[in-house]
Formats: sequence, structure tokens, C-alpha cells
Amino acid sequence: MAATTPRELDAYRDRIDRFVADLDQEYYEHFAGLKEDFDLESVYRRYEDVTSLEQARRMQEAVDGSFSSTELWRFACEGYLGALTRRPEEEAATREATLKATVDGEEIPFRMLRPTIANSADRDRRERIELLRNELTDEHLNPILLASHSETHEATRRLGAETYRELYDKFNYRLDDLAAQCRAFLDSTEALYEDSADKVLRASVGIGLAEAERWDVARVFRATEWDPVFPADRMLPALESTLEELGIDLHAQENVHLDVEERPHKTPRAFCAPIEVPGKVMLVIQPIGGPDDWRALFHEAGHTEHFANTRAELKVEERRLGDSAVTEGWAMLMEHLTDDPAWLARRLDFPRPAEFAAEGAAHLLFFVRRYSAKLLYELEFHTAADLTAMRPRYVELLGDALKIEPSPVDYLADIDSGFYVSSYLRSWAFEAQLRTHLREEFGNAWFARREAGSLLRELWGEGQRWPAEDFLRDIAGSTLELESVAERVREHLALI
Repeated sequence: MAATTPRELDAYRDRIDRFVADLDQEYYEHFAGLKEDFDLESVYRRYEDVTSLEQARRMQEAVDGSFSSTELWRFACEGYLGALTRRPEEEAATREATLKATVDGEEIPFRMLRPTIANSADRDRRERIELLRNELTDEHLNPILLASHSETHEATRRLGAETYRELYDKFNYRLDDLAAQCRAFLDSTEALYEDSADKVLRASVGIGLAEAERWDVARVFRATEWDPVFPADRMLPALESTLEELGIDLHAQENVHLDVEERPHKTPRAFCAPIEVPGKVMLVIQPIGGPDDWRALFHEAGHTEHFANTRAELKVEERRLGDSAVTEGWAMLMEHLTDDPAWLARRLDFPRPAEFAAEGAAHLLFFVRRYSAKLLYELEFHTAADLTAMRPRYVELLGDALKIEPSPVDYLADIDSGFYVSSYLRSWAFEAQLRTHLREEFGNAWFARREAGSLLRELWGEGQRWPAEDFLRDIAGSTLELESVAERVREHLALI
């Protein structure tokens, strides 16, 4: 195979840029409720040259050990695998958008079942909805997901790796190191989690951890008792004011577009679609209110500002690809303002900020423990000979971490492609350590300092051209450690 020339690499970068833009446009239109179908097929058909097996092999030949070349190879491999599974992904998304369940005479769209569980005070009704969700998932979605995962595993061998797991080792993901941190985190926070989760459950739904079921968890995170101080009509103004104090005028950013219209098929959670980076970034919200809705908005606003401030002259692998833990870290930084006592007191005249921050810390601990177990599960899943045999293992690993059993039907849906779980885990550590640095440099109210905003815009401008570990080392001189999240949790829990 002839060596790939610099000119061919630049042409490939241009094609990647257009391919991802078209994918994000399709993603935006479907999940914003502008169209019911999810037409990945036509997008992939237009870019068959980008996602071919031959292209993936050519990019592997071009790897020279640099971050840039490895990212182009990873994208080519993921594009090839994505092209093979685009039809099941389309079918699953379309099914999700059209499936409905009837509960107590009320017809509920499938995508609204989880929010409905969260909004139901009646525990028996939550259980009935959960059981219906399980039935629909197992009957309509799991056959599609199983076929998709099986196809991915089979195709991975054509990319020169025995397993999907081995492929990502070749991409320098250092999954063993992260798994070791996850095991240590689960051990070090076991007693802390059991105590804090028990208290939050008793306060929110009136039962302890030993009696709790999975349909109680969504209700806890919904945190309806805090709704009066997190109203829907103050969400966007609070974001605007926060950004303004950092020196950012949201409405003056011509490359940022706010989609706030209500539509029947619009996903209930906020999301960001960076269609052009940095030229056209969509921030999509359908305000419902409540703390969870606020967290989602601020999280997606973190992504939005990161992509909108990324320097246009960066290569596509530095703007669009790279380490997703970086953009997730910026998203977490904004999200966790909503349970920062100093921010709450400044922005919302909050009645009991320390109490709410402690509750938020308990929620964070739940998620990081959940994702730690999820990584351990995915490492096994992506080397398993029989994927259906992983169903009980999913329940075992996540149940042990959370002391609440997950639904076994989610053993396939609860897996994101590309070991994205590792990006979330590292982003939590990145955010915790970055937040400590910002507080040391600018004080507890760093979010109200224009100097902090200037630093953030400078860092956002670098896109994702380095791994999160390198960003953190350069910014704060720190080594990325998951245990830093445990320290943050202990800090907030000690306030009450």
C-alpha cells in the first residue's frame, strides 16, 4: 500500500470536517424534534470514502506516534465501524422516537418514560412505568442493539485487533490504568457512599438504601423539593448572567444559536450540536425546571462555549476529534456551578446552599461510582465471546457499586461506543482538579471574575489538541487522579 502523502492527509481532514458537520446536523434535526426519522444512511453514503476499511488501513500505515496521526487513524476506524452499524442506530433511534406506552390510561412516548418516572411521586406507579420500559426495551430495542454490538466486534478483527478492547489499547487509551483508579475509588468511597446515599434516599423518597429500587433513583435526582428555587423561567437568565460576569455575552456570539422552542418529539434534555466548530454551535433546550434541568443546561453550555471559542485555524483532529474528556471537563465545570454554594448564594439567593451542595455531592458520588463500575463492565463486555452472557454480569457489577440493582435489560443500551465512559470518568477528575486551581487563583467566586473568563476562553481556544492529562499538567501542574473527586465530595458533605 502506497504511503499517504501530506496532500492526501489534508484532503482527508477536509472530508472529515464535512462528514462530522453533516452528522451533527442530522443529530440536531432529529433530537430537536424537527424531523422524526434519523437518516444516517444518506450521510454515510455521501462519505463512503471516509469510512471505508481501506481508508482505516491507510490511516494506520500513516501513524507516526504523534497525537494527530493516532486521532486520524482512530477516526477512520470508528468511521468504518459506524458505517457498518448506521442502520441499526437509525432503527433504534426511530423506534425510540415512535414507541409509546399506556400507563393508567395515559399514553406516554418512550423517551418520556424516564422523565415520567422521575416526576411520579407514587412509588407503585414508578415501578409500573419502569416495568413497561423494560418490556419495550427488551422487545423492540435489544435485538437491534445486540446485532449492532455483534457486528462491531466482528468487524474489529478486520482492523487488526482481536477485540474491541485491544483496538482502543492501540489508540493509547490506557484503560488498565483507569480501571485500577476505578477499583481504588470504589474501595475508598464505599462507606462514604452507603452513608450519603442512605441519607439522600430517606430525605427524598422516604426509604433507605437497603430498600431502594432502581425506579426510586430517578425520583431522587429529580429533587422536586428544590423546584421552587430552580424555576424554568430563570434558567436561561441565570446562564446569561453567569457568562456575562465571565466576560461572555451569549447573545452577541453570532456562532451560538439557541433553540428554545417546544416541539412534540424534541428530546427533554438539553444538548449541544457543534455543527461547525467554531462557526455554528447549537444549544438546544426545552426548559422544564428543577435542578436536574438546570444541571443539563449548564453542562451543555460548557460544551457550547468550548466549541464556540475553539480556534478556527486548528486542524480538524484538534477541533472536532481529540480527547473528549476535555470538552466533558469544561461541561462539568459549568454544570457543577449549579451546586456550588458560592454560586447559589450569588445567583439565586439560595436558602440552604450548603445542604443542597451536600446533596449534589452525594449525586456526584453515585454517578462516578456508577461509571467506574460501567468501565469495568465494558472492559469485560468488549472481550466476551457471548454478549448475551454479560446480562447478569452487568447487574452484578453495577449492583455491587450502587447497592441498587440496575435493570438487566439495559446491559446493551448502557454502553456508549468508543469507550466514552472513560472520557466521563477522566472529565470528573479534570473538573475537580481544575476547579481547585481556579479557586486558588481567583477565589471561591472565580466564576464572577473576568480574569477567570479570559483564562477559560484562552483554554477553550485550544480545542482538544491535547489529552486532558496534558491540559491539567500545563494549567495546574497536577496529575489527573480520580480520587480528587472523592476529596471534593468529602468537602461538600462536611459542610452539613
